[in-house]
Amino acid sequence: MMWAHPDDETYLAGGLSAALTDAGHRVVCVTATRGAAGGDADVRSIELEAALTVLGVTEHHWLEYDDGACASVDPAEAANRLGRLLDDVRPDTVITFGQDGFTGHPDHRAVSEWTDRAVAGAREKPLLLHPVARSQPLDADLDDNFNVFELGRPRVCADDELALLLELEDELLDRKVEALLRQWSQTGGLVEAVGLDRYRTWVSQEAFAPPQTT
Repeated sequence: MMWAHPDDETYLAGGLSAALTDAGHRVVCVTATRGAAGGDADVRSIELEAALTVLGVTEHHWLEYDDGACASVDPAEAANRLGRLLDDVRPDTVITFGQDGFTGHPDHRAVSEWTDRAVAGAREKPLLLHPVARSQPLDADLDDNFNVFELGRPRVCADDELALLLELEDELLDRKVEALLRQWSQTGGLVEAVGLDRYRTWVSQEAFAPPQTT
């Protein structure tokens, strides 16, 4: 799994990560930046490691790029770094942002480009999946009121276009929410504003689709 900032991994695939590690599968997480533009980098780093522990993920790599500046990184250089990691890990599936970046963030879009290049050049080609939205949002009012998609909206897929849909409940949802709460510097304000029950519902779904063909 390849992401841009701490908390991307949990918001977009925390339930999947927990389910995979529970089943004994290897999950490797890569984070491009330490999120310094959105808070104290040391705090966010510690919070991310705590979240991954909750999810059962024990392999994590920092790329150490500057938050907010991923679009300025030489994509060939970043892709080469990711390609070496792919050739070492040899995953059967890679999950990362689509070209939309899910929220439109430039760092997300850059990571998507790097990953596309890395997967294209990998010795063993993994399945590539992107987080996507369904046609009926879980809480459109929350999305709009808190400007979640201020920079851009995710690709919307019909259910028959999805490769995987997780509708989280019980223990898996508990794990995902606990991992998000471990990243309180990023999640605490929203939880306090909308309440934990509404927040749990908002994060209770994860949908993934193959890259869009043109």
